[in-house]
Amino acid sequence: MADGTVQLENEAAQSTNALGPLIGVAREDFVSAVALLLRETASDPNRVFKHARSMTEDMVKIMTGKSDLKPHPKDKRFMDPAWQYNPFFRAGAQYYLAVQKGMRNWLEDLELDELERNRANFIANIILDGLAPTNTLVGNPMAQKQIINSGGLSLIKGLQNAYTDLTKNKGMVSQVDKRPFKLGENVATSKGSVVHRTEMYELIQYAATTDDVYEIPQLTIPPQINKMYINDLSPEKSIIKWQVDNGLQTFVISWRNPSKEQGVWGMDDYIASCEEALTVVSNITGSKKVNVSAGCSGGQTASVLASKLAATKNDVLGSLTLMVCVLHPKPTDIEAGSLVSENGLQLARQRAAKQGIIKADDLARGFAWLRPNDLIWNYVINNYLLGMDPPAFDVLFWNSDATNLSSTLMGDFLTLYETLAFSTPGETEMAGHMVDLTKVTSDLFILGGVTDHITPWKATYRSTQLFGSKDVTYVLSQSGHMQAILNPPTNPKAKYFVQKKKGKLPATADEWLQGTEEVKGSWWPLWAEWVQKRAGKKIAAPSELGSKDYAPLEGAPGLYVVEEV
Repeated sequence: MADGTVQLENEAAQSTNALGPLIGVAREDFVSAVALLLRETASDPNRVFKHARSMTEDMVKIMTGKSDLKPHPKDKRFMDPAWQYNPFFRAGAQYYLAVQKGMRNWLEDLELDELERNRANFIANIILDGLAPTNTLVGNPMAQKQIINSGGLSLIKGLQNAYTDLTKNKGMVSQVDKRPFKLGENVATSKGSVVHRTEMYELIQYAATTDDVYEIPQLTIPPQINKMYINDLSPEKSIIKWQVDNGLQTFVISWRNPSKEQGVWGMDDYIASCEEALTVVSNITGSKKVNVSAGCSGGQTASVLASKLAATKNDVLGSLTLMVCVLHPKPTDIEAGSLVSENGLQLARQRAAKQGIIKADDLARGFAWLRPNDLIWNYVINNYLLGMDPPAFDVLFWNSDATNLSSTLMGDFLTLYETLAFSTPGETEMAGHMVDLTKVTSDLFILGGVTDHITPWKATYRSTQLFGSKDVTYVLSQSGHMQAILNPPTNPKAKYFVQKKKGKLPATADEWLQGTEEVKGSWWPLWAEWVQKRAGKKIAAPSELGSKDYAPLEGAPGLYVVEEV
């Protein structure tokens, strides 16, 4: 069981619900995709008869013991030996595989264009995942063995877990055991202070751990939909600790979790806050330049900020680091992209405007049902059928501690998505200017993740071609989404890919990949060296945090990360 738990937490960590273009998927788009399947089915009865006959033939073979249907060797749902040796379970798996085979053959036979086919396949996979026998007590041999081995206690514990989720988790299956984690004690423990606070954000400065520091500070802009302490999960996984231990003066914005009344906060407000934070950081450090790093939707915000600074000829921005961030999205980038429609985007806007905010729970639930195997059924089996607690994993603890999204900001993100604002210079107005990344000349460091399902690495690579920067570095980490970022030197499996020859990056991701080399270890040291070269000279570390104008207010991680809305 221990191995199974580790696998569960690792898989879940690759599928965090960090903000992506999925915010534009509306329930009507799901319904229309299902209606498309039904319409195509009804349009050709002969086609239905053909596939029904084929499926019947498979069923007869199963009943007579002549079926050769077998689960894929890597399908973790059917790893238990009972699926191979027990006639009842073997037949159960084969019936499921027959339905799966029949549906996929039927979909292949439908007269659909590429977009319609992608939609049909996506919906079909969600349905098929839900039909798996492993999702039921009677169809899961591992769950039945657990009942016997535990003397029935696993069944009781599973019922207790289900009741707890119904009453305390709004009916959503729990993905993490939160009990072992407490902010400031074993999560977000790096020493620092809030040095500036507004209604929208707190600015945290972290204490130096070296005698000397680089004169140009580093400011991190986190996503608005997740809390900032992803940068400081534990001493072993803390980017913040890594930065201060390498002599970087480190500042992080901590966004406030908006309530319904704050649903009017839009990109204009967030960019204004970022500009203010840059001013505060400059005041405290005395540096005229500030290096900026950001991830996911924080990277989109940082890109708008960079464009705004360039448009207003504000040269405070030093280098820019963008991690697992897509600036030029395409519908084919992600599995659910085919479901995003113009109508869905408009409906998403309308619902958000009516509610004021999109609640964190609703965002998490919607995302989970777009990846049900990873984020629903895995936990149904673990928590309810096996009667086990969900994994106590720091990344999942952070992921479950999501924040609301203001309706205005959501609308702005959708505008960026709809208009392709970052790849169409000077055509989209945002934050009081026309977005144009070609005017941004800062040195760039861009990170992607090999197995990232939220911001696929080839999509992140497109960002290398959007800026006016002459110095661009692209690094591909071996993990998925947030795990690509949280890949410290202590990870024995860490590796990354980087271009062999220095110089201009190729136009496409495929071309770049052909000219890369695999490097064992974490990308953190490479990035630290890259930033240090762009962080000026070394100076004596400050003896105190803050400044005369910005005195320390509260110890890190601050008040906004624990504030309940």
